[in-house]
Amino acid sequence: MTTRKMILDVDTGVDDAMAITYALADPNVELIGILSSFGNIEADRAAANALKLLQLYQCPQVPVFIGRANPLDHQYQRIAVNAQIHGENGIGDVNLPAATAQIAKQNGVDFLIDTAQKYGEQLCVVTTGPMTNLAAAFAKDPVAIRKIGNITVMGGALTVPGNVTPVAEANVEQDPVAANQLFTSDLKITMVGLDVTLRTLLTKQETSQWRTCNPTAGAKLADIVDFYIDVYDEIYPELGGCSLHDPLAVGVAIDPSFVTTIPLNLLVTTEHDAYYARTIGDKARLNEPTNLNVAVGVDRERYLNVFMKLFLDFLEKLN
Repeated sequence: MTTRKMILDVDTGVDDAMAITYALADPNVELIGILSSFGNIEADRAAANALKLLQLYQCPQVPVFIGRANPLDHQYQRIAVNAQIHGENGIGDVNLPAATAQIAKQNGVDFLIDTAQKYGEQLCVVTTGPMTNLAAAFAKDPVAIRKIGNITVMGGALTVPGNVTPVAEANVEQDPVAANQLFTSDLKITMVGLDVTLRTLLTKQETSQWRTCNPTAGAKLADIVDFYIDVYDEIYPELGGCSLHDPLAVGVAIDPSFVTTIPLNLLVTTEHDAYYARTIGDKARLNEPTNLNVAVGVDRERYLNVFMKLFLDFLEKLN
């Protein structure tokens, strides 16, 4: 498998922390930068969380950039459920050592454009928060962003209800205008939404293995994710574990065979009504060439096996 140069665009909550871990653990990935956005937590705190995780994993050389702090058409305001699910600090209220590295001075949107220009088809961009940074970069330099070889987004819900409202998934709901601009563009995008992430679950049986494998970094990661699992037990008891939303998107970006997809042109409802932030087929483009591949099925057992092997091997090497 060809090594992918990857940028992660994160709003560093608990599942983003697992996405970062996955990208660092997979030998087929060269993580060349992390770009923060708002969502689970404010963009500046998301960047700070990413730096602390990189410090924990002995990877301070990976640069972290701050992108857009607000959606395209309104001001960001953290909703209470984000603190409930991810903790006040975004990472399960677990305290990580302060990072020695500093946040990069360049604006994250400009970093994304420059990197797209430099690497083109070799570049893979995975968004695990709102799509605002990518939309802003596309608006500023569409020629550069069209060069990106792989764009995978965690967001949306096509065949299942949303997790913020009956029709809206959280990342899309944070900035429906940005999501709609991308989904109705000519960019080739893979959407990894709730249709597949709700089927891909982790339990404390798995996180306990991290503790055994590595009593420092592994235990900290387990503390972060166990917070998330406990919340899921309270609010989604029918699932039997926590959803691997963001790390599944990273996995699919590297190995698309984890999921089955359908080609479809989507739009996002941006009117402020009962259907706000809904991802749905675009009736006006039914017979036009498609730009999205929407994941609707997942090989969850194979994915979880790969996920756990990568994590355990990575944590073992840190000892």
